[in-house]
Order: sequence, then structure tokens, then C-alpha cells
Amino acid sequence: MATTTTTTVTESLAERYEVPTPGGPDIIYHPDEVKYKARTERRLKEDPSLPTTPLPAGFPTKLESPLVWEGKDYEEKGEKEWTYDLNAQELEEIDDALKSFTASGKPRGLISPATFPLPKLGPVLRSLSKELYSGRGFFVLRTLPVDKYTRDEIVTVYAGVSSYVGNLRAVQDANAGVLAHIKDLSQTHPAKTIGAPAYTSDKQVFHTDVGDVISLLALETAAEGGRSRIASTWKVYNELAATRPDLIKTLSEPWPFDGYGKEFPFQWRPVLFYHDNKSIIQYARRSFTGFLGLPRTPGIPHITEAQAEALDALHYLGEKHNLGLDFKKGDIQYINNLSVFHARDAFRDDEKNTRHLVRLWLRDEENAWKIPGELEDLWNKLYYTAKPEDQRFPLEPYIRHASHGNVDEEKKEEK
Repeated sequence: MATTTTTTVTESLAERYEVPTPGGPDIIYHPDEVKYKARTERRLKEDPSLPTTPLPAGFPTKLESPLVWEGKDYEEKGEKEWTYDLNAQELEEIDDALKSFTASGKPRGLISPATFPLPKLGPVLRSLSKELYSGRGFFVLRTLPVDKYTRDEIVTVYAGVSSYVGNLRAVQDANAGVLAHIKDLSQTHPAKTIGAPAYTSDKQVFHTDVGDVISLLALETAAEGGRSRIASTWKVYNELAATRPDLIKTLSEPWPFDGYGKEFPFQWRPVLFYHDNKSIIQYARRSFTGFLGLPRTPGIPHITEAQAEALDALHYLGEKHNLGLDFKKGDIQYINNLSVFHARDAFRDDEKNTRHLVRLWLRDEENAWKIPGELEDLWNKLYYTAKPEDQRFPLEPYIRHASHGNVDEEKKEEK
């Protein structure tokens, strides 16, 4: 079994406030293994036939692909297996591309392989992009000299390098914001304004973001903890299909995703899809449990006991098969968000080391998978609504609109 971290570095901010949604299953954002095992035992006792439930029509009994892997296999091989080390010539090429783009005077949204030329590194990055979609589904690029650049420059470099991995950048926030910050803001923002663990030092449970590819650049690492963890959802699928096909069925049925009063009250859609011969999982646990300043919206449908068990099963199987990735300052992590989900250990910052990541959501149209119909509207909104010249790249951390827990406080911050 892959090594996991089950203790927190500091007391969880969320756990001080978390309570189950009244009227729903006894489940909160942070999984409880004792309650998970008790729920599983209770449900199997009530219905011993659950493990013999047929898989949904068209769903395979087993997935075969390089995307099926266990963390322990890669731990034995070592990080060189998934890490590409930038050499001096490639770093000089990046420098030259930065100077060229800056001199052009173009808005940052127009960064692309055409405007950020990397003649030698570019083909390498294109090959690595293909690895995301049809290989193991992740890689780490090491290491950009973050301290050499201003914040403005490193964001340009990050966008330029990433444009070779995915030619499209997704909108992550209002007003065409395509760059997000992942940083503990709990010391400067009230708990009621924080609706996602990205803005705390808490442990993050296994989940996906939205979009094809998640890209994270480490501007700074924590004093302690904060290890990134990834796991193959295809491996998780195979284990559930073999042992608990009823949970595959549950995951493939409609779930009530909370919209937190932002763009919609809630919407029904599956967590798991099998589309064009590919398994796709898209979900965040907090959409069903709430988190801090964004508790689950009153009056919308509760998840079922079966869905509560399925949520915990995903997390604990993710932990079972996870691979820990050590973020070094200047590393960029790229993950296929359709086949790999991720988590993060709790961490502790100090005056010298304050964990700070920036994130892009990417899509490579050349290698991209076909998207299920239930996700098409979301994908169109992410990748095809903002004009490149209108894209925003905020340089300082703030809480995204979708994750902000208090409308009044958000309006004050905007002023």
C-alpha cells in the first residue's frame, strides 16, 4: 500500500465548525473511517446482494490502460519516472521567450506557442501533453527559477510553458480570470468567507477540479507538510467494479450538486461517466457536504446513504493507491483531471516558508477526450467563452467567487 499521511500538522480549521447536514447522512467534508466502515457494514447487512449488482449498461468489468496504476509501483521506480528536469539550455530558451513576449506588448491572454517560442523545449512539452491523455496521466516539470523573476514575469513564463501542454486556458473566476491562487488565507480572512479548503492549511480530501488538465506551479512551499497526493481513478474503478459494482451504479446515477446560490441552486448529474471507451470522474466532496463558509444549501435534496458510502469509498481507495509528489519551489505539476484525482496533506507555514501555488486549467485540443453530454455546457463555458485578450491573470491571492462564503464580504473585497 502506498504511504499515506493520516494526521494533521495543525488542528483542522474546518473540523472546528463542521456538522452533518440536518436531515441527511452523517457525513462531513473530512472523512471518518470508523463511520465509513460502519455504514458499509450496515448496508451490506441490510442488503447482502449489493456486491452482485450488475454494472450499468456499457460499463466495463475492467479498464486496461497505462492510466491504471498504483502509487507503490511508481514509488519503487522513483520520481525520475515522472519528472522532467529542465536543463540550462531550456531555461535560457524560456528566458528568451519571456523577453520576446514582453517586448511584443501583447496582453498576457495572447500567450501561445506562436507568441512564446520554445523551439527545443516545445516538442518535449507536446510529447508530455500526449502522456497526460494517453499515458500515465501526470508529470512534473522541474524547476523554474522562481526567485529570478518578478511575480509578473513568472506568471508569464508559467502561462507560456503551459501553452505547449494545453492550448486552451479555462476561466476559473468571474471577469475571465484564468489564473487561481492556492494559499492559506485563514489568518487574514474570516472563516465565514472561506468556502473551499484551498484557502486553508487543512488536509484536502481526494477530489477533482473541473476541466481536462490541472496545472500547479509552486511559488513557495510550506515549512512542514503539504505533500501533494494523486491516485488513478481508473484503478479505483477497477477495484469497485470487482468488489462493489453497486457503488459504480450509484456513482453513475444523478447526484444533487450544490450550486451554493452562485449560478444555480443545485443540479443533477452523475459523478462517474463511461464515455467513448473512457472512464471519467468529476466531483468535489464539498459539493455534497459543504465546507466552512459554504455549508450545504438548505432545502435542496440530500445525498443518500448509498451516495455517502460511495463518496467515502472514493476517498479511501484514493488513499490506498495514492502516489505522493514532493513539490519543490519552481516545480509545475500537470495532471489529467479526467482520470486522476488529487489530495493534499495538511501543512504548516512560518515566516520564511508560506505555501503558495498558482493554478491553470488547461485543455489540449489535439489530444483531448470527447466529453459526456452532461458536461458539455460546463466545458464550453470553461474553455470557449472568454476571448484571449480579455483573460485575467491576478497576481495576488484572493478567494474565487465560486469558493467565497459570504457575498457581503466579497463585495467589500472587490472595492
